[in-house]
Amino acid sequence: MGTVLRIGLVIDDGLDKPDGVQQIVLTLGRRLTALGHEVHYITSTTERTDLPHLHVLGRTVSVRFNGNRLRSPLPARRADVRRLLAEVPFDVLHVTMPYSPLLAGRVVSAASPRTAVVGQFVIYPQDRLTRWGIRALGLAERRRLRRFDAITALSEAARESVREAYGRDVPVIGGPVELGAPAAGPDGAPAGAPAGSPAASRVPATGDDRPVRIVFLGRLVERKGPRELLAAAAAMPATRPWTLTLAGRGPLLDELRERARAAGIADRVDFPGFVAEEDKAALLAGADVVALPSTGGESFGMSVVEALADAGGVVLAGDNPGYRTPMAGLEDQLVDPRDTAAFARTLARWVDDPAGRAAARAPQRAAAQRFDAGEITAQTLAWYEAAIAARRAGARAPR
Repeated sequence: MGTVLRIGLVIDDGLDKPDGVQQIVLTLGRRLTALGHEVHYITSTTERTDLPHLHVLGRTVSVRFNGNRLRSPLPARRADVRRLLAEVPFDVLHVTMPYSPLLAGRVVSAASPRTAVVGQFVIYPQDRLTRWGIRALGLAERRRLRRFDAITALSEAARESVREAYGRDVPVIGGPVELGAPAAGPDGAPAGAPAGSPAASRVPATGDDRPVRIVFLGRLVERKGPRELLAAAAAMPATRPWTLTLAGRGPLLDELRERARAAGIADRVDFPGFVAEEDKAALLAGADVVALPSTGGESFGMSVVEALADAGGVVLAGDNPGYRTPMAGLEDQLVDPRDTAAFARTLARWVDDPAGRAAARAPQRAAAQRFDAGEITAQTLAWYEAAIAARRAGARAPR
């Protein structure tokens, strides 16, 4: 199309937390803005003030959904929605799905007939109740869903959910991830490890005899698998010395510390806490093994893509539907976190195989490139342009 587009990125949640869906919205917005497009963020309660064209249309309440704590919007004032859409003649509204009828739904209903409306389905329900809820929402929203000119899914797992909830087969456009050059931690130790911690103080900078560094990066919650990783490390029949870094924060921290003590491995395990975005690459580059053993409820795996791009060694990921999209072609690196004995054997295999870890890096980085932010943004723009052209021609875009 070659013209400047006015794009509304619509998300029911706020944009303050660094969670996966928020990162997708923000990364896409930055990339589209850099290409010269006018990007607006249409959202609920958000405290940040650094985003241009931010439109907060409602407040939120905290709820648990699909194993996560998230915020659900209260009803947006229809007058506010109409005023925004009158002031900004959007070419396309990009809605994060599934959406709430109380915010995004009201934006869709009020959209100009000349505005293309597209949606990206971004979750994979991990339990029967969540699947039932999404299907019920799809039935309730059946009429409004006809207003969508095109729908995509974030992953093959999310695509299955669209089929189940809406009865549609849709294409997949993955999440955009900023892929930079891997950074090394100081003296070869994992970045983010505090001075004096096992990983920082016991790992020499060079030499084949140094302990192998195993790194987990994520929230310390049940479904991310830190318990399972700790159990597998404790049972690991490796011959080389190793350390384990469980980076992140969450409600399991005290329990994990106690489990490490009870297993007799507390001197090999450290908990550096929250790792800032700018420090993630160095932490991953300093790892010989990155283990992300999520047990389920994943729709894509932004953290997996980041690890594939930046890890200094091999990446092991939980064998769940969401992670299979970024790990396509690397299936021998998927693990069943709940099978402690098998997980321990897989860990030991990689801990004891430095040549294998080195050989894993090139195919991992090639896999990550499929989700480079520039590539995904180009795919998304092509999707927008097809939807806009079809809308203005009086027809729906192909689904």
